[in-house]
Amino acid sequence: RSLSSGSEGESHLTRVLREKFPRASSIKVVDISGGCGAMYEIHIESEEFREKRTVQQHQMVNQALSEEIKHMHGLRIFTSTPKA
Repeated sequence: RSLSSGSEGESHLTRVLREKFPRASSIKVVDISGGCGAMYEIHIESEEFREKRTVQQHQMVNQALSEEIKHMHGLRIFTSTPKA
């Protein structure tokens, strides 16, 4: 099952990430493949990332999207923690 149109794929990925990161203060998913759903850029700001190294934060996102990633060509991940 591929992630078809950009906005559909974006909203699907956003739903999955909201489920996996309930404490996220911000989640932004952008289809950067020109609308075919093959490559996404993801920005997540979440308390869950606090005290974790960047590579661990990205592994958490990859794990959360493990099924969806199988249908993608690429994924750019940007993670951060809310400013105190």
